Amino acid sequence: MRSHPSILLINKPSGPTSHDVVDMIRKKTGVKCVGHAGTLDPLATGLLIILVGRETTKRQTEFLGMDKTYEATIILGGRSDTDDITGTIEYRACEKPSFEKIQASTTELVGTYEQMPPLYSAKKIGGIPSHKLMRRGILPVLKPKKITVYSIDILNYAWPRLVIRTSVSSGTYIRSLARDIGETLGCGAYIETLTRTMIGNYSLDQAQPLSNDK
Repeated sequence: MRSHPSILLINKPSGPTSHDVVDMIRKKTGVKCVGHAGTLDPLATGLLIILVGRETTKRQTEFLGMDKTYEATIILGGRSDTDDITGTIEYRACEKPSFEKIQASTTELVGTYEQMPPLYSAKKIGGIPSHKLMRRGILPVLKPKKITVYSIDILNYAWPRLVIRTSVSSGTYIRSLARDIGETLGCGAYIETLTRTMIGNYSLDQAQPLSNDK
């Protein structure tokens, strides 16, 4: 078995799933027991913590429970069935909201409350991920989950794009947060780009790019 660190910080590109990255690390290290500490959608980029080896993967729950920070570009003025740019977009005619109105809507979504997951998500219903049920034409019955949004900072706003940085508790869906921002504004919203920059005290600055090199 080749030597390897037990905790890998990976800068995931857009495209591969989190499980794809796990498979790549299995092949690179020759270790079968590999897991990750928090799913990133295929669209999303940024920090993915990979746990290598049986003893390290036993700590998965510890890592999964860590708070997270993201930077997201949100498109206002439409809805997506996946709550991001990969879905079917329904554009909405609406009044362009002012910066002050956007600031008020984001402030309204800071706190602890019940968040409804996206229909297209890894949330399991009867052991089957919600996104798989949706693709089979079955509408899953999802339950809201208590989450905490610690902060939402507006980095840039130029209609229809809104760029935010947000720190949240484990289990928070940023696609749902974007959707809810759109609902509070009355114009709809969905994710264009999403990057995870922090997991607990682990930073994207510490991460290695994903490589296909053997």
